[in-house]
Amino acid sequence: MAEFKGQKAEIFRLNDPGKRIACQFNPKDFSISKKINWVSRTVKGKTTAEMEFGGGEAQDFTVKLLFDSTDTGQDVRNAFKALLQMAEIDETKKNQSTRKSEPPECKFQWGSFLSFTGVITDVAQQFILFKADGTPLRAWVTVTFSETATKKKGQNPTTRTEPRKVWVVHEGETLAWIAYQEYGDPGQWRHIAETNNLDNPMELNPGQVLKLVPLP
Repeated sequence: MAEFKGQKAEIFRLNDPGKRIACQFNPKDFSISKKINWVSRTVKGKTTAEMEFGGGEAQDFTVKLLFDSTDTGQDVRNAFKALLQMAEIDETKKNQSTRKSEPPECKFQWGSFLSFTGVITDVAQQFILFKADGTPLRAWVTVTFSETATKKKGQNPTTRTEPRKVWVVHEGETLAWIAYQEYGDPGQWRHIAETNNLDNPMELNPGQVLKLVPLP
């Protein structure tokens, strides 16, 4: 099977970029979902309940990746072994009091636009081609990331003149992607650029702090 020659999507650990895997074939699609919690409250004298907003949950990003080893005849699981290892518990972040470890933050990065940071919550393997002795040669691997919060610097509420927050830029993030995360519309990158007086909106640096204010 021919290998895709364009820019490869990658998955890597944020605290250990050396632990990464380049996707053998770029995905043809992906999905992003977000669950909104609504709490049902019974109202005396009414036949229907009232719904109250119970808060939103993290976004889930799911992508299906194809791996193939028909050219070498080796077990295809070797091709994505690093991905399974990346999803394992990060022992370096163990809480000293509880002795419990944190899940490792990973990033899916494809080019300069698509970037998603979260913890890997599910890895499903579907094997679809085998050698005569049962060795798997081709597999679909579906990976689900659960969004983790972007760390933002706090502000002194007494000096705040309007509701706003800040966004600390991570490597690979673009204004369009940040606009989608904050406002649900990548086209609002212009609003962020104007708010922050950016001379070149195409150039963002890791660690750069952007002010995010409500849309007009």
